[in-house]
Amino acid sequence: MHFYSPQLWILLAASLLAGCSTLPSSVPPEPTQTVHTTDQITECVGSIQAPAVGLEAISDPELLQSALGQPDKGQLCMGQVFVATAPVTVYRVWDQAKSYTLYGRWWSFSLPQGPTDQYREANAICPSWSVLNQMSSCTLKVGSKIVVGPGQSADCGDGLVYPQSAVNQVYINNDSRNNVLWVENCDAGSNWPH
Repeated sequence: MHFYSPQLWILLAASLLAGCSTLPSSVPPEPTQTVHTTDQITECVGSIQAPAVGLEAISDPELLQSALGQPDKGQLCMGQVFVATAPVTVYRVWDQAKSYTLYGRWWSFSLPQGPTDQYREANAICPSWSVLNQMSSCTLKVGSKIVVGPGQSADCGDGLVYPQSAVNQVYINNDSRNNVLWVENCDAGSNWPH
């Protein structure tokens, strides 16, 4: 008959418990703050912030990839895909001379505030992309998928470069020219900034 020391039993129990710690978790992993590009690794600033009500985090790698941008190209630095489980208000600043841009792809959960130059820098929006003179609000359609995250840097040319921004933007894959809209109940818009 063999007798084992209490230390051996403790070691055996600890080994068994350590093996259990590798069980998969039901909690999805947090979105990474490191973006891998073909030639470099970019650390993003800020964090992903979305309303606690009306959105549920999901996985959609293709949609996420369409919202992420390379350094100096704009779009998002990192992001998380969400599906709307209830109507959520979103805001957009756009170009009044191009009415179709009301239904663009870049939105905000927060009411946009001026002045225009400050808003451009906070959201890395080059002057050549939009004159930003009109603001509208809409609601997300229930079931629509969006991507939320802080902005990537943007090189606008002529020495104007906006750095990465911690300000969260909302990517909605609208295509108004093909009548694909993930927003509804939009107002007509008002002059911006007020």
